[in-house]
Amino acid sequence: MKIREINAMRGPNYWSVRRHKLIVMVLDLEEMEDRPSDKVPGFSENLKEMFPTMFSHRCSVGEPGGFFQRVDEGTWMGHIIEHIALEIQTLAGMDTGFGRTRDYGEKGVYNVVFSYIEENVGRFAAEAAVRICEALIVGEKYNMEDDIQKMRELREAERLGPSTGSIVEEAASRGIPWIRLNKYSLCQLGYGANQKRIQATVTSETSSIGVEIACDKEDTKFLLEQAEVEVPRGDIISRESSLEEACRYVGFPLVIKPIDGNHGRGITVDIQNYEEAVVAFHAAKEVSRRVIVEKFITGEDYRLLVINHVLVAAAKRTPAHVIGDGKSTVKELVDKVNEDPRRGYGHENVLTMITINDLTRTILKDAGYTEDSVIPEGERLILKDTANLSTGGTAEDVTDIVHPANVSMVERISKIIDLDICGIDIMTSDISQPLSETGGAVLEVNAGPGFRMHLAPTTGLPRNVAAPVVDKLFPNHGDTGRIPIIAITGTNGKTTTSRLMAHMAKMKGYRVGYATSDGVYIQNRLLMKGDCTGPASAEFVLKDPTVNFAVLECARGGLLRAGLGFHNCDVAIVTNVAADHLGLKGIHTIEQLAKVKGVVPETVLPGGYAILNADDDLVYDMRRGINCNLALFSMDENNPRIQALQRMGGITAVYEHGYVTLCRGSWKMRIMKAENIPLTYGGKATFMIQNVLAAVLAANVRGISIEDMKVALETFIPSASQTPGRLNLFEFQNFSILLDYAHNAAGMEALKKFTDTMEATVKVGIIAGVGDRREEDTNAIGSIAADMFDEIIIRQDKRLRGRTEEELIKMLNDGIKMRDPKKKTTIIPSEKEAITYAVNNAKKGSLIILCSDVIPDALDLVQKFKEQEASGEVVFAQ
Repeated sequence: MKIREINAMRGPNYWSVRRHKLIVMVLDLEEMEDRPSDKVPGFSENLKEMFPTMFSHRCSVGEPGGFFQRVDEGTWMGHIIEHIALEIQTLAGMDTGFGRTRDYGEKGVYNVVFSYIEENVGRFAAEAAVRICEALIVGEKYNMEDDIQKMRELREAERLGPSTGSIVEEAASRGIPWIRLNKYSLCQLGYGANQKRIQATVTSETSSIGVEIACDKEDTKFLLEQAEVEVPRGDIISRESSLEEACRYVGFPLVIKPIDGNHGRGITVDIQNYEEAVVAFHAAKEVSRRVIVEKFITGEDYRLLVINHVLVAAAKRTPAHVIGDGKSTVKELVDKVNEDPRRGYGHENVLTMITINDLTRTILKDAGYTEDSVIPEGERLILKDTANLSTGGTAEDVTDIVHPANVSMVERISKIIDLDICGIDIMTSDISQPLSETGGAVLEVNAGPGFRMHLAPTTGLPRNVAAPVVDKLFPNHGDTGRIPIIAITGTNGKTTTSRLMAHMAKMKGYRVGYATSDGVYIQNRLLMKGDCTGPASAEFVLKDPTVNFAVLECARGGLLRAGLGFHNCDVAIVTNVAADHLGLKGIHTIEQLAKVKGVVPETVLPGGYAILNADDDLVYDMRRGINCNLALFSMDENNPRIQALQRMGGITAVYEHGYVTLCRGSWKMRIMKAENIPLTYGGKATFMIQNVLAAVLAANVRGISIEDMKVALETFIPSASQTPGRLNLFEFQNFSILLDYAHNAAGMEALKKFTDTMEATVKVGIIAGVGDRREEDTNAIGSIAADMFDEIIIRQDKRLRGRTEEELIKMLNDGIKMRDPKKKTTIIPSEKEAITYAVNNAKKGSLIILCSDVIPDALDLVQKFKEQEASGEVVFAQ
């Protein structure tokens, strides 16, 4: 078996609009296509022995054991690999269960689709599942534990931590979208200008001064002392020569810790003599230049969490420890504690497994033990020097018993330090009593405190501490941090519609970001060049903090490669569906292509609108999958589909009596005569009228007035600047050049309909084939060109996309000959040379029609010719 490619979906996709995190593996079964599971001796038995837990897989049978039943009856290896990939992820602590395996359209080749929790784990699971299946086929033993551990390590390296994850989940539950901004814990909540940011539990609203103070234990202690908060007596030193005096001033027992350390690094507690103090001093110096020496306060370790200056949770923390039984060694006791099902690797469970490391061995040595020592029955042996859950500690929720005086104190501390989110560490014998009565003290104030101990305490009530963080960032009820998103898809016209929609929004006063097949624009500045119709480009727009309105062109390539770059939009436009790019990525029919495009309207929010072309059967059928309002446009006001929606009071846009007209119910509101809209070239470019209808509908449902629409339509001039490569007409003294992006049969037909209305002594077409089309599609372009042009120049694109130059030229030539064997045809592979040839040989009154998909290069060359003519350097077509 051979893996052809592995893609990770990260948003709504062809396979599922609701399940965004899917691995799509294209798998060639090769000779195993003829050997389903019942034809492989011992396969079913080997599988059941290796994966007894797969009995829970119901599969299409719909009951436990259903998958094993399918294996016994005979099923293909792609289906089995799907189930193995899901099961090994579950065994590695990532319980996930959605999968499907479908024919790719080639014999023995399948799309193996399954869900994942972390992307790199999913990719690894795909490869591991194939290896495991191959081992099962030949009856070899396979050590799965190495793969399981590798997946755990990949998960821990990739996943968001518990604190960040909890805030993201809380935001998502409120409909607030989010984007991860780096491989660590920096995340964006909301889009564009409405975004807020978090990094672990530090937010974009957290005071940088507050963080700086909290990270400087000297400043923190000084401010708290000035405010009459109970803190331990202490001193700060930087040289060992000052240590003895500091110890004498503070008094034993004491604590030594780095002044700007975190996560318990370099801290030594319960120091009883000067010799221990020297060792502790040097440990702290490895972390920080200056060291705190302070009184060791006895009691229990408490963490009080304050958010937006309100106490939201409190926990008693206990360091990782074991209790002796008089028989077991320390190592055996640790192993026994780690058998607790609540303990796992890293953050996968409520508790983390306890490890015996160098720090633990040092603590054991100080206590007179080694890891092979037997601990007396009932003795409690501490194994770590801090109570962090990440090192195996435990936490007990005590929120409900914190004394009001202590509550008031910590809320006051959060304002003294000026932190919107802070964790305050207190040592006291009883948190239910005021510190002034117990002799307790505030030990530290932490910026970016961990939430794990409060979200999932070992004992006590879990607290949703993420909720007050989101409340603070988005205080207005129902605020989702979203910006309006207009998503536009279709085979042809989507780029022009996107640009027109963006122009309308800009005229309304929005700061618009838009992504098209030409590039990404923030307002009018081109920031990314090239085809930017995929998810990365959409995220680029949605991450920009200056943007408050997004227009996103969505093409099939990005949808199939990674899904959409957003989960929901406010308005979706589908211009049309025609045969294009068929035979790629497992999409072989126009119906399958329509399903790809149909993902976009299915993501519209319930209060939004799907704007569909009522003249296109495949587009109109997309209404069945939407969960939002429907609006339709048509070039025929008598279209029965339009009339049916009008009778229901719906919104439509039609071309009637020469007008672009908006209708609410049956009431007509004429926007403009099409012949007065520059984009339509006097109403001759009917496919441009369709684009205008769709944009007018989108503008209307987004609250743009008819007056503003008119101004926008009047000022949207088809040109190299506003619509590059879309009907760009260049008038020379003796001939004209029309440059257009037409690159498929439907686009060529639409262009032909327009150019048929243009007068010219001779029409010369410059065409090219595209390598990632079927042969019959390239033939069709040649045939249409034979009808369109008096003369044809065949050139070739820079990107051959899987075919040779000779193959593509032959396909076009074959299509031309099918229609007109005598058509005058010239072959000039270089686009630059082809254009130059056409210009230098242009006849007076001729029209050169350049079909290009590398728009910038072609525009530059044509504009260079214009400049040469304007300067008098040369006169063409005399």
